Amino acid sequence: MRFETPQDVEDAYYDALEAGDAEAMASVWADSDAIFCLLPMTPLAVGEQVGRLWRILFESGRGFDLQVRHLLWIEEGDLAVHLVEERPQIRADQFRPGAPPPSPLYATHVFRRAADGWRLLVHQSSPTPPPAPSAPSAGRTALA
Repeated sequence: MRFETPQDVEDAYYDALEAGDAEAMASVWADSDAIFCLLPMTPLAVGEQVGRLWRILFESGRGFDLQVRHLLWIEEGDLAVHLVEERPQIRADQFRPGAPPPSPLYATHVFRRAADGWRLLVHQSSPTPPPAPSAPSAGRTALA
């Protein structure tokens, strides 16, 4: 499959994720040893390990239902970087009265255009960071 834009790749990535389709997921990644995927609570997957990671995650036969919101796009020449917020959606069988909704994840995607169109090089996601600590009384911030 040829992806004409980074957004086409990203859409196909999330479609494959929702469907739990390892073959569709494999189609979005560049055919290169220089790809990687880092998900929360999983080891870093590099090169061929990326496809194995997704096959293992999809073995249960279920995909992941995420609401995605774009936060930042940087597109320069043959490279593109997208920062997105991923909000897990609760299925009826997962609903627990009174439980807080799941926290969002933040993901970075790096895409490259090659002769066969755009492909994904990097997917890295992380949980919501904790709130910033309150400022110390001496007028200093936690970062200063």
